[in-house]
Amino acid sequence: MQLTLFPDKEKTKRKNYRAINKLQPLDHRFHDWYRFVLSFPPHLVREYSQRFGLKPGNTILDPFCGTGTTILEGKLCGIHGVGIESNDVAYFASKVKTNWNLNADELIKHAEKIAQAVSKGKDYFNKEDLRKLPEDSFKLLIKNSISPIPLHKTLCLLERINLNKQESFYNHELLALAHALVFSISNLHFGPEVGVRRKKILDASVVENWLTQIYKMGGDLKHGQSKTMAFNTSSEVFNADSRNVANLLKPESIDAVFTSPPYPNEKDYTRTTRLESVLLGFINDKHELRTVKKGLLRSNTRNVYKGDEDHLWVEKYPQIIEIADKIEAKRIELGKTSGFEKLYGRVTKLYFGGIARHLSSLRPFLKPGAHLGYVVGDQASYLRIMIRTGQFLAEIAQSLGYELINIDLFRTRMATATKSELNEEVVVLRWNG
Repeated sequence: MQLTLFPDKEKTKRKNYRAINKLQPLDHRFHDWYRFVLSFPPHLVREYSQRFGLKPGNTILDPFCGTGTTILEGKLCGIHGVGIESNDVAYFASKVKTNWNLNADELIKHAEKIAQAVSKGKDYFNKEDLRKLPEDSFKLLIKNSISPIPLHKTLCLLERINLNKQESFYNHELLALAHALVFSISNLHFGPEVGVRRKKILDASVVENWLTQIYKMGGDLKHGQSKTMAFNTSSEVFNADSRNVANLLKPESIDAVFTSPPYPNEKDYTRTTRLESVLLGFINDKHELRTVKKGLLRSNTRNVYKGDEDHLWVEKYPQIIEIADKIEAKRIELGKTSGFEKLYGRVTKLYFGGIARHLSSLRPFLKPGAHLGYVVGDQASYLRIMIRTGQFLAEIAQSLGYELINIDLFRTRMATATKSELNEEVVVLRWNG
C-alpha cells in the first residue's frame, strides 16, 4: 500500500519540497479564504480519500482541524466532515469556510456599504491621532508585526464592521479581514517560522485589501452553491481538545480520519495566528492566551504546565522514554540550563502521551474498518536529537489495537539545525473494531 508522491531522488525531493505542499490552481476556492502557510494541501486529502474508498455520504474526521483543509475538501467531494480544533481563530476559520448558507451578492453589497462608510469617515485617514490596541492586547503581538498606521486603519474598519453587524455576513467579513491582515496589511512573513519582514509596510490600503478578499469569497460561494451535492453536505466543527473526544462524537460514526497534529518541536502555533487572534478579539490578554494553550497538544515547551500528566500515557513505551532521557543527557552534557531547555525531555514525553491519549479516546467512535492518515514530520529541534515522529506514532497506535498499513513518504525537508534531510510522512492505520 506504498504511496510515493515524487521519485526518491535527492534533487527531485528538494525541488518539490515547497511545490508539493502548495495549493493547486483549482484548490484556491474556499481553501484560500484563510489557511496556515504550512497546512497540508487539499490534493493530499483527495488522494487519501480515494485510497480509503470514501464515497459521498461518508464521514471524515480531522481531530487537529486547523483551518479546515480536510473537512472543506470533504465537503467539496460530498463527504460529511467533522473537525476538532482548540485554537480559537483556526476553529472560527474552519466554521466560516464550510458555511455557504448566505447570499453572495448581498454579502458583497453589505461589505461595500461598510467600505464606503469607513472611507468617508475622518478617522480612517487621520494620521495624527492614531487608534491603538489596549495595552494588555498589544503586548501579545509579535513586535513590529503591524505598523501604527495599518493598525489604526484596521481598527477603524473593524469598528465599522461591528457597528454594521449583520449576522448572515459578520463572520465572513471578519475572516476576510483576518486574511487581509496576514497577507496584505501586516509585516509578517513565514519561512517556515513566523517572523517580521525587514522592509516594513508603513501604510496599507486596508479597506481595499479587505474588499478584494470579500469579492473572492463571493465568487467562491456562487461556485459552491452551484454544486448541489457539496452544498448539501454537512460540516461540523468543535472548539475542543482533541486529546479527549468522548463527548463530541457519536459511537461508530466515523468512516475515516485524515489529520496533521502538531510536530514535537519548538514551534508555538499560537504565534502563527497571534496578530489576527488579538485584533479580532479571540485573545485579549495573557490569561486568555494561556487558556488557549492549555487546550493544545503539548508540542513545545511554551505550552507545558505544572499539572500536565500526559507523560503517564507513555511510561510503557521504552523507546520514547529513551529518547527523552537522551535529550536530557545531552542537555546536561552541553550545560544548557534555561527553563525551556530543561523541559525538552519532558515535552517529548508529554507530546507522545497526548498522541496516545487522543488515539485511545478515538476508538469507540470509529466504524470497524475505518482508515486513518496522520501527516507527521521527523524532528531534531531538541539539541539535534532525532525524533522519528511517524515511527513512534505507529508504535503507539499498534499498542492500542490499530493496524499499521504503511508509513508513506510525503516529502523531505532540510533541518535547519542538523542540515540533514527530515521526512514528512503519512502514517496509515486501520481500526478493525
